[in-house]
Amino acid sequence: MSTQDERAAGEPESVPASVRAQLLATEHWSLLASRSTTQAEVLTRISMFLMFTSASLVSLALVGQATRFSEMFVMLAMVVLSTDLLIGLLTQVRVLNVAMEDLMYVLAMNRLRAAYVDLDPGMAKYMLAGTHDDQPGMDRTYYFLKGRSTWSHVAGSSAVFIIMANTALTAILLGTSIMLLGWPAPAAVLAGAVCGLVFAGASMFYGYRQYRDVWPDFTPLSPTPRGPD
Repeated sequence: MSTQDERAAGEPESVPASVRAQLLATEHWSLLASRSTTQAEVLTRISMFLMFTSASLVSLALVGQATRFSEMFVMLAMVVLSTDLLIGLLTQVRVLNVAMEDLMYVLAMNRLRAAYVDLDPGMAKYMLAGTHDDQPGMDRTYYFLKGRSTWSHVAGSSAVFIIMANTALTAILLGTSIMLLGWPAPAAVLAGAVCGLVFAGASMFYGYRQYRDVWPDFTPLSPTPRGPD
C-alpha cells in the first residue's frame, strides 16, 4: 500500500520526536498565554467592581450629607446598592467561570507534561509541576511543595473574595429593605445577616458543585499511579 493509501485509510504516520516536542511546546505556550490573559481579565473585572462600589459609597455619603439623609436619599441609596450588587453578581459569575477555566488549563498542561515525560522519561525527576492529568496531578501543579490544605487554597481564592464582597452587599441591601418595611433595627440587622450567610452558602455550594461535576465525566490520559496499599 502506498503512502497516500495509508493516509487515506487514516493510519498515522510516524513523526520524529523532535517534531512532537515542538508541537507540544507550541500548544503549551498557547495554553500559558490563554491562562495568563484570562487571569488578568478577571482581576481587572474585580478591580473595576471594587472601584465602582467604593465610588458609589463615597457618593452616597456626600449626597446623604447634602440631603440630610432624607427619604430621597434612602431611595437613591437603595438604587445604588442594588446596582452595586448586580455588578457584583455578574463579576462573581465570571470569577467562578474563570476558576473552572483555570482548572481546564492546568489539566491540559499536565497532560502535555505527561507527553514530555513519554518522549524522555528522564525528565520526570526535574518536573515540579504535575505530570498527570487527574485530581492528584492538579493538586501537585497548584502547589508543588505539598503540605498546604485544600481549605487554604479555596479560602484564599478570588472566588471566595468576590463571594464575601457580594455577601456584605446582600446583607446591607436586604437589611435596609427590611428596616424600611417597619421592622426594628436589631431585627433588620439580624435578618440581613442571615440572608447574607444564606447567599454565601448557596454561592459556595454552586462553585463546589461546578468543580465536583467535572470529575465523573473526565477521563485522564495519564492518571497518577496508585501507591502500595
